[in-house]
Amino acid sequence: MRICIVGAGSIGGFVAARFALAGESVTVVARGANLAAIERNGIVVEQADGSVQQVAVRAVPRLADAGIQDVIILAVKAHQVGDVVGGIDAVMHEDTVIIPMQNGVPWWYFQRQGSPFEGQSVESVDPGGRLMALIDPRRIIGCVVYPACELVAPGRVRHVEGERFPLGELDGARTERVEQLSALFVRAGFKSPVLDAIRNEIWLKLWGNLSFNPISALAHATLADICEFPLSRELAASMMREAEAIATRLGASFRVTLEKRIDGAGKVGHHKTSMLQDVESGRDPEIDALVGSVIELGRITETPTPHLQTVYALMKLLGRRISTERIAVRAQSPEALAQAA
Repeated sequence: MRICIVGAGSIGGFVAARFALAGESVTVVARGANLAAIERNGIVVEQADGSVQQVAVRAVPRLADAGIQDVIILAVKAHQVGDVVGGIDAVMHEDTVIIPMQNGVPWWYFQRQGSPFEGQSVESVDPGGRLMALIDPRRIIGCVVYPACELVAPGRVRHVEGERFPLGELDGARTERVEQLSALFVRAGFKSPVLDAIRNEIWLKLWGNLSFNPISALAHATLADICEFPLSRELAASMMREAEAIATRLGASFRVTLEKRIDGAGKVGHHKTSMLQDVESGRDPEIDALVGSVIELGRITETPTPHLQTVYALMKLLGRRISTERIAVRAQSPEALAQAA
């Protein structure tokens, strides 16, 4: 199967390498130092068990250069999708499937749902409904990303833990194509159940992302740090309760309790969230997809979000400083500070 993965960062690089090892025809769209490293050495994956694999894949700088594809996986951050999908029509045939792998509330949330909000855009992740207009929702298969990975160097990915990529049609149907895609992921070594309510799973993942990610970025703390410290644990729980109220009003349900979800995050250990990695690397954090979109859904459903709004404001300020002052914010030990002085 011809698979194009747009964005060869931590998750995109990990998925691309696994699919290539499974014998699929893989093309990645990358740029800058990452593109050069992949062209030179392929994608290097540091596996969770300590082993290292070097996997050759085709790499191109633009989606339009990829050629006709059967599956297109969008593995960039939510705020970057609009910038990379130009020319997508040129690489699709009639049955090409698109799998967005963004965290947070997806731009397609109110498409093919049959709810009172059918067709409404989520402005936080899709200003003006541009993506809704550009991408036919009938091509989309919903996906929830559970693996934790880090891009430790250009072209080099570390897999920390996790193998699950649940999939689902937006309307909940169990179609032949979603079954085939599930089998594709399984052949690559992933766990990929087909769900009839993919939005429920999106909320379950988002439950943690909307709380742990910004707290970790603001406090320079790992998942274990947040879950073990009573004050940060309660802050996360308060943010999650607000999100749960919104999700419930939108007809979603949660298959685990709030406390179990927090405990599960804590068991991941001293892992830096993607937002903390972004802040430390001087990249604009994806706060709108993870928190701003939930606040927007709170307004739509008339649900109060005081804790979410407070944390959102702090992260937006930090993000503004990162983007305008071109700074990276990283915790340093006293020894490192003394050496710098």
